[in-house]
Formats: sequence, C-alpha cells, structure tokens
Amino acid sequence: MTVDPFVPTTSVQSGSAPDCPKSPVSCSGLRADLQETRKLLRLGIALGWLDIKLRYRGSVLGPFWLTVVSALMVISMGGLYSTLFHMNLASYLPFLAVSLMLWQAGIAAQVQDSCGCFIEAEAMIRASRLPLPLFAVRVVVRNVIIFAHNIIVPLAVSAFYHVWPGVAVLWALPAAALWLVDGLALCLLLGALCARYRDIPPIVGALMQVVFYITPIIWAPAQLHDYARFLLLNPFYAAIEILRQPLLGHEPDTLLWEIALGASALLCGAAALVYRKARARVVFWM
Repeated sequence: MTVDPFVPTTSVQSGSAPDCPKSPVSCSGLRADLQETRKLLRLGIALGWLDIKLRYRGSVLGPFWLTVVSALMVISMGGLYSTLFHMNLASYLPFLAVSLMLWQAGIAAQVQDSCGCFIEAEAMIRASRLPLPLFAVRVVVRNVIIFAHNIIVPLAVSAFYHVWPGVAVLWALPAAALWLVDGLALCLLLGALCARYRDIPPIVGALMQVVFYITPIIWAPAQLHDYARFLLLNPFYAAIEILRQPLLGHEPDTLLWEIALGASALLCGAAALVYRKARARVVFWM
C-alpha cells in the first residue's frame, strides 16, 4: 500500500477510506469552496482593500504613485517610439497608454500576484478554515483597485487628443468580466503550483518579460503586415485585444473572442484540475 507523503493519516484500515486531513478547506470539492467563497465575498473585498491600505501606509500619493510612473512612461516612450516607428503621435500615444495600462496594471500584475496568492496568506491559511478561493478574490480585488488608478492615464491622453471610443466601449464590459474569471483561475492555478514549487515565481517573471516584447504592447499589430496572422498563436494578444479595441473605439473581431474564450476555458480547466489535487495539501506546503 502506498501512502501519499503529503496527506497525513492517523490510521488506514483495510476496506476503509483514510481520514481526511484537517486542512483549512473542507473535503467537499471546488464547487463547495466557490459557494462558500461567494458567501464570504464581502470579506474577500475587504481583504483586498486592506492590502492596498497597508501597502501604501504612510505614503503621500498612495496608489497614485503608480499613476505618476505610468504617465512618465507613456510620455517618454510615446515620443521615442513614435519617432522610431514613424507613427503619428496623436494616434500612437492613445494606443500606447491603453496598452501599457492593460499590460502593467492588468495582465503582468495579475500573473505575478497570482504566484503569491497562497504563500502571502500563509498565516491566515494555517490559522483558519477559510476557503482557498477567498484568497484568489483578495488578489483580484487588489489588482482591480490598482487598475482603476492607472486608467486615469489613458483617459487623460484621450481627453488631450479628443479621442473617445463611443458606443464601442460597451464591448469592454464582457471583456472585463472575462478578465476577472481568468484572474481567479490564475490565482488558483499558479497559487497552488507556486506554493509547492518555489522556483516557479522567478521563472514566470522571466517569461512575462519575453511575452511583453512578442506581444503588441509598444508596437502595433499592423506593423507586422502579412505576418500579423501569427499573433493569433499568442493567447495574450487575444486577451489584450478584446479589451483594447473597445477602449480605442473599435469593435473586437469575432475570431479574437473565440480565441480568448478558448484560452480561458483551458485555463479554468487546468486551474480546476490542479486545485482539486492540491487543495488539501496547500497548508502543508507553507
């Protein structure tokens, strides 16, 4: 008989199931954990808001320091790359402002924070029986607040150049909802993997730097000309484009939505599989 070293048992008798370990989550599965998290949603929102207050405690501008940094990056990079790419600054700067916001305060921040979703909540996980998805809600809420502070820069650039998205901006609502789902799935997936394998966070950080340069963030997809079709192989491109196009006043392509939904389904499936395997063991990996 093989005993899993990660699951302590008091006794294993022939013909009987081993005792379920006393972990911070119940033994009822992901669905029950999500239902319990829904009941504790206000607590998750409060924890995310508290993280922001503690992170910038004693700061004069607080999260608005990120807004200032983003504004400086947009101004400096906009002038440089518009010259290098021979693009009109009035059309390139709004594109760059939206792209940097979606990448820095959106995808990159969410991926990096997802790696520490359970690690940074070690004390609470050990001391309570709160469902683990609650800490995923905490991370997503924290990043939504930071994202809201950074959206000021694209709004200011659009106002300066009198560029408004119009009715097409409504397409950003379902895209934002999909981003929230993907953010929760990332927390469950990377949170569990990084709690077990501590080498994954620096690997993810290095890979995200590579993805930044191969994804149209500081350069436009049209610059690839006939090779732009290969961007469809990059799931980050579809995820960004379904939200960037509405914010720039364009209706997103159906193909991009299909790719984004397919990638999201795969991500959620992988997260559910990993979480089911790791949910009773995360506390022992801390």
